[in-house]
Amino acid sequence: MAKYVLVYTGGSMGETPEEQQKAMEAWMNWFGSIGESLLDPGNPFTQGCTVATDGTSTDGGVAGLTGYSIIDAENLSAAVAVAGGCPVLANGGGLQVYEAMAM
Repeated sequence: MAKYVLVYTGGSMGETPEEQQKAMEAWMNWFGSIGESLLDPGNPFTQGCTVATDGTSTDGGVAGLTGYSIIDAENLSAAVAVAGGCPVLANGGGLQVYEAMAM
């Protein structure tokens, strides 16, 4: 098994409390479906900055990342299959899957 990082972009939690509750339930149901393979449900990102090679920084991240989760999977294909059920995809967002190299 290997660790895979799911990195989210975009998406929406809804504008009304009811929409937000529905979105949170979708996330919790998805996390539950992953079971013990969910190593870290992660968190949404709220702010960021971009750091240049000279050490200076500017507000905002250039990649538009909005959060992450970490899962355990047999291979990249299996991790992608899990990612396909992610609620961010139903809420206008996207995601990328990366294998974390064991060191």
